Amino acid sequence: MKIATLVGSLRQNSYNLQLALTLQERYKDKLDVDILDIRSLPHFDQDKELDPPDVVQRFKAAIAEADGVIIVTPEYNWSVPGVLKNALDWCSRGERVFVGKPVLTMGATPGMLGTVRAQLHLREILSSPGIQAKVLPPGGNEVLVNMAMNKFDPEQRRLVDEATLTFLDGVVEKFIAFVQEHTVQPVRA
Repeated sequence: MKIATLVGSLRQNSYNLQLALTLQERYKDKLDVDILDIRSLPHFDQDKELDPPDVVQRFKAAIAEADGVIIVTPEYNWSVPGVLKNALDWCSRGERVFVGKPVLTMGATPGMLGTVRAQLHLREILSSPGIQAKVLPPGGNEVLVNMAMNKFDPEQRRLVDEATLTFLDGVVEKFIAFVQEHTVQPVRA
C-alpha cells in the first residue's frame, strides 16, 4: 500500500520527521511510506494554479498516486505550520488530488498538548471544498506523541517508547483498513 507522507516541520531534527521515519521503518512490510518534500514548493500563486511549476506537479502526482496520506505535524501558534498549509493550498486548486483520499493525521511535541489544535485545524482544512479528504475519524485514532524528548532515541532518531508504539500499531492497522475501505477500484468492462 503506497502512502504519501507530509511532515509539517522543516527542522532536520524534528520529532515529527522522526515519527515519519519511524512509520517508514516500522511498517515497511505493510506500507510503502514516501516522505514528500514540501520545502521546495513555491508559495501558492493563484496565477499559476492551472499551470503549476514542475515541482508542484510532481508533488501533486505523488499524492494522486498514493493509496492514502499521513500528515505528521507540529503546532505553530495554535495551528498548522505555514509550509504545510502552502502544500495543501496547492493541492486544493487545479487538479484536486486530495478529494476522497484517505488521510491520517498525527503529531509529536516536547510539551503536553502541542499538535492538538494543529490537528483540529488540519481536520477542518482537509474537509474544505477544495480538498474533501476522507480523514480517519477520531475516537481512539488521535496520535499525539507528547513529551517527545522522553519517547524518541536521540541517536537513532526514532520513536522507542513501547506504550506509544503499541498504540501507534493499533491506529496504523485501523488506517490500513480505512484505506482499503475507501480505495476506489477501477471499473472493469
